[in-house]
Amino acid sequence: MHPLDEYPLHQAPLSMAYMATSDRNAYDRYYFNAHDRSGDVWLVAGLGIYPNLGVIDAFVAIRHGDHQVTIRSSDALDGHDRMAPAVGPIALEVIEPLEQIRLTCDAPDLGVEVDITWTGSCPVIDEEPHVWRSGPRIVLEAQRFAQLGSWEGRISLSSQTDGASSATEWNVTPDLWLGSRDRSWGIRPIGEAEPPGRNADEPLEGFWWTYVPMRFDDYSIILIAQESPDGHRTLNDAVRVWHRGTERAEQLDQLGWPRYHIHYTPGTRVPTGATIHLTEADGTPLTLEVTSHGNMPLNAGAGYGGDPTWAHGAWRGRDWVERVETDHTDPDVVSMATFGVIDHVGSATLTRHATEGSGSGDTTDQGWGMFEHATFGRHSPSGFEDWAAVAD
Repeated sequence: MHPLDEYPLHQAPLSMAYMATSDRNAYDRYYFNAHDRSGDVWLVAGLGIYPNLGVIDAFVAIRHGDHQVTIRSSDALDGHDRMAPAVGPIALEVIEPLEQIRLTCDAPDLGVEVDITWTGSCPVIDEEPHVWRSGPRIVLEAQRFAQLGSWEGRISLSSQTDGASSATEWNVTPDLWLGSRDRSWGIRPIGEAEPPGRNADEPLEGFWWTYVPMRFDDYSIILIAQESPDGHRTLNDAVRVWHRGTERAEQLDQLGWPRYHIHYTPGTRVPTGATIHLTEADGTPLTLEVTSHGNMPLNAGAGYGGDPTWAHGAWRGRDWVERVETDHTDPDVVSMATFGVIDHVGSATLTRHATEGSGSGDTTDQGWGMFEHATFGRHSPSGFEDWAAVAD
């Protein structure tokens, strides 16, 4: 039995120690990001449990300029309190479910100290279920909720260069420090790589993904799209949720079928921003202009798909903790980023276009948030016809 068995939470005739599925890739994960309104510093963190692999792990990655420091920790899942998830120096405290969470990384010996508290600006948004198949097999089947909000607390980062140590500390205040978070659970590729089998002869042809959670003064927008190599959209979600304290507090608006125009750095697939066309329920057109102010490739230290140094759920032994440094000017890191998901600190301008007979002109709002994008292999609408193709 598991301590959680004391609570009326069961959805299968099993102890909470076990998953209702035997799929090795079952997972349950937190993701957070935090940034100021300059893009000068960018923190990304996550904590996940992998019950069928018996592993719990976490990371905190901080990019400042071209330098990134990542603290990673992993352990056997046995005995860990899932009501107070923690592994190594990284811990989460759920102060108020769906509203307020404290994230800490107490690793002064490794040069990182984080103690920041998240407060949601709006209710969590239940995203559309995400199912992705590769041939007959389900590769990813997940449920996720997302939220925009602000942070308060302290971040400290120490480093050594040419034998000299230096430390940078940020006073995190909610008027300047914003971010987004998500909770997801289900099935996704984790742990040690599985034998490729049929995929060795019939590999993935291409992948295109865009995720844009943006926070404005009175509302937040969350956009999600995934497309197949020919541009067929397999996942589409576009909503606006109004913040508490506004006239339309907690109202949820759908924003149609967005049209995405990603702006790439020539000779790469790394975006500089995007123009996204949206539509309100009454047909009013909206244009979202997003500009990148710095990024973090999630396969460069943070353990997401394609990271050559670590994979979430991989067995590293008990009580494993390490510090990893990443130089984002390193050609190997730059080239690797093309084949993974990249998270950007983004500023945004949302324009609500005047319509005939409205009696008013265009109006604009300014916001900040995350611009996450990935495209590798073929995506014909973008002009990428093979794995080697890059933007003109």
